[in-house]
Amino acid sequence: MTTRLRPVRTRRPVRTVGAAACVVLGLGLIGGAATGSWLTGDSTADPADRTAYTAARTLWHSVPVDTLFPRTLQGPGAGPGGADRVWTRIAVAPDSGCATALDPLLAKTVQPVGCARVLRATYTDATSSSVTTVGMVFTEADSAGMRDLADRFSQQGLAERPDLMPRSLSAKGTVAAGFGDRQRAAWTVNVLTEAPVVVYAVSGFADGRTVTDPQPADEAKAKGATSAPAQAGLGHEAEGIAGHIERRLRTKVDEATKESA
Repeated sequence: MTTRLRPVRTRRPVRTVGAAACVVLGLGLIGGAATGSWLTGDSTADPADRTAYTAARTLWHSVPVDTLFPRTLQGPGAGPGGADRVWTRIAVAPDSGCATALDPLLAKTVQPVGCARVLRATYTDATSSSVTTVGMVFTEADSAGMRDLADRFSQQGLAERPDLMPRSLSAKGTVAAGFGDRQRAAWTVNVLTEAPVVVYAVSGFADGRTVTDPQPADEAKAKGATSAPAQAGLGHEAEGIAGHIERRLRTKVDEATKESA
């Protein structure tokens, strides 16, 4: 007797390959979505916050230097006793990294937020008796990272430590030719939390004299302060110029955020 064999169903490799491709494509889409969320940060973060940070990161190379560091700054009431101040820009440094622009210890302090670029300029007052270097450190951090850094500076008093004093920017052929580390007299450092930027300023005497008792700007501005930086109003110079540059930066961040909205 013979038994009729059941026909063997022919395999269709096209269907198999197609199914495998769908699986791979699905995994790729899932992986791409996950990677995208890692690159753009926490998806639950405030979109406006992310936009402000994104806009601010490009300002160091997209905004003209005369906009970030105007040739002349007006400081109504910015001097001791509410006296008016006018500052003139005498030097601008090429953008650079933290290693060359900042003191090693200060660079190490901001290292957790990542240093993208540093912009610096030096100004002198109307009488050419003082010089002030102002700088902006553009970081790679998100809002949480900048808040953490701001908390560290506040809780540990880092902005008042002389060993974290910002470096000066000298310029040959100007009144800031002798403005070096030993000539620094008063300084201020402010960590912004609405943008990935640290703004600082450091001032000194234009005659190049060595300063043995440098002070944080707020101490030099304190009522009754008798140190040389205080009596010369160098605390006012540092805070006045830093504040002016910081306000201009905030304005440009706001404008860039609205443009990208």
